[in-house]
Amino acid sequence: MNAALPPSLALVGAGKMGGAMLEGWLSIGLPPHAVSVFDAHPSDAIQALCAARGLALNPQQIAPPAVLVLATKPQTLEAVAPLVEGIVSPDTVLVSILAGKTIADLLRRVPTVRAVVRAMPNLPASIGAGATGAFANEAVTEEGRARAHALLAANGIVEWLPSEDLIDAVTALSGSGPSYVFHLVECLAEAGAQAGLPPDLALRLARATVTGAGRLLEASDLGADVLRQNVTSPGGTTAAALEVLMGEGGMAPLMTEAVAAAKRRAEALSG
Repeated sequence: MNAALPPSLALVGAGKMGGAMLEGWLSIGLPPHAVSVFDAHPSDAIQALCAARGLALNPQQIAPPAVLVLATKPQTLEAVAPLVEGIVSPDTVLVSILAGKTIADLLRRVPTVRAVVRAMPNLPASIGAGATGAFANEAVTEEGRARAHALLAANGIVEWLPSEDLIDAVTALSGSGPSYVFHLVECLAEAGAQAGLPPDLALRLARATVTGAGRLLEASDLGADVLRQNVTSPGGTTAAALEVLMGEGGMAPLMTEAVAAAKRRAEALSG
């Protein structure tokens, strides 16, 4: 067991992200008896996991946990806050992955808590390849931060932020980013079909191209710009395509606009 893992933990919200995080914690040695899971409508998969591993699912009463991870939808904060308030103590570290909900929002609704970590993971956390941005308020001790880090790092990389103000930008970039990549696959496959390939073949090639490029980027010490240049021969086919993608109105301004829109939406979810 990782020595930094908390001695007790409550997970409130065991949907896709909460469930993926839970599986990551168990995989690195968090004892099942240390975990309590709360979910108003647990999926069959979560019920089966809790039964198989001996996790407490929706217990009537628990001792205040060292860490409580809040992983519900941000729109449900008002409804779930009384449950959280009834579980925690002033010594509990609250780790929230609710998009848009600030530390001030959380403290207003869960006044017993003092130490809060805001974090934004992303969907690849479900396969241990996530990217999480996190910020801890001043009440989080070194031990509390280490415990939060151990939990978040079970599902991928963790980047600690110097300011809470940056969380919404992280949400827009890496939090929502996997969807942008999935849409890239869709667009690439459609372009291949328009170029004459059978649609199913175009989709298989598009998936393999994007996942292969990602694996190459991860394995290489070279930057994305250098890798791009390495496969772009002057006057070649790739150069012709990049003239479009890197031209006026191409991918860069579209991505900037998309991330800005996601950031505005994250900001609108506060309160």
